[in-house]
Amino acid sequence: MTLDPLRPRPTWRFWAACLAALLLALSPPTFFWWRSIRMPGSSFAGALSPLTHAQTQLARELERDVQRIAAEGERSVRRPEALARTVAWLESELSGMGYGPVRQTFAVDGVPCHNLEAQLQGGALADELIVVGAHYDSADGTAGANDNGSGVAALLALARRMHGRTFARGVRFVWFTNEEPPHFQTADMGSMRYAYRARKHGARIAGMLSLETMGYYSDRPQSQKYPLPLSLFYPDRGNFIAFVANTDSRALLHSAIAAFRAHARFPSEGAALSPSTPGVGWSDHWAFWQQNYPALMVTDTAPFRDPHYHRASDQPDRLDYARLGRVVQGLESVIAALASE
Repeated sequence: MTLDPLRPRPTWRFWAACLAALLLALSPPTFFWWRSIRMPGSSFAGALSPLTHAQTQLARELERDVQRIAAEGERSVRRPEALARTVAWLESELSGMGYGPVRQTFAVDGVPCHNLEAQLQGGALADELIVVGAHYDSADGTAGANDNGSGVAALLALARRMHGRTFARGVRFVWFTNEEPPHFQTADMGSMRYAYRARKHGARIAGMLSLETMGYYSDRPQSQKYPLPLSLFYPDRGNFIAFVANTDSRALLHSAIAAFRAHARFPSEGAALSPSTPGVGWSDHWAFWQQNYPALMVTDTAPFRDPHYHRASDQPDRLDYARLGRVVQGLESVIAALASE
């Protein structure tokens, strides 16, 4: 083809649109993979290496903290004393690390509810933030060891290991309340209060990571389920950690999973999907989407893998702390990378 020099040359956006149209015309599954499933790097495959001494210590630390939070039993507005004891324990742990934890307090049904944050100050981009969060409440009638004691313990471990470090961006570790029903995706959800306040005060959140139900793994075939049509693209063994975002947060997702795969020798999968896909918005990252902040969830996929999800059997002895520890080590590199970009 000869281009007329007097006519505008096609831009890269033109050619990208042509490619997208061609993929869609030729194969909808191919287009879906290209838009939502394709991730940078490669998931780790093969046998996991023996635990190092540091990993063994981390696994024990995670187990100790999960046992501590699950010992409270159900943590909810229905049991305000358990909520209060849990946030006081978190506050004590953070103070012992050298943080000055700050509560965001609000009332629900006359019960004081608290989000709790601890911050690493930033450098050259100190006005921008990476938020890493986990909810510490649990579902009705459950001790919530995996949902979400695993996320709470992982966030504590990250705060311990990253204390005193400085990055270009600030890093906020936040423990949210009221993620579970009946407050889920309502104005009384702790992360909804937090994200709304952040937007109202002009906070520049470059990315948010929600640590949600992270401790259940299985190498058994068919142990991993998916909403349709995701089973066409992902493995049937529940031995990986998942990074899940909406399509508007694709850039954040790609940065996060690329950093994880560069540093962690552990299987990982990622997807940027419509929020209407079952499971995609089922945690605190959803609240940040409502305020147009990029956000993603790090999860073992919860009810699509864990048979104890939202059951009384969600107890500390069901979790795989060695694998959870490997994930936490990888997430430390992810946070460092996102805060340094």
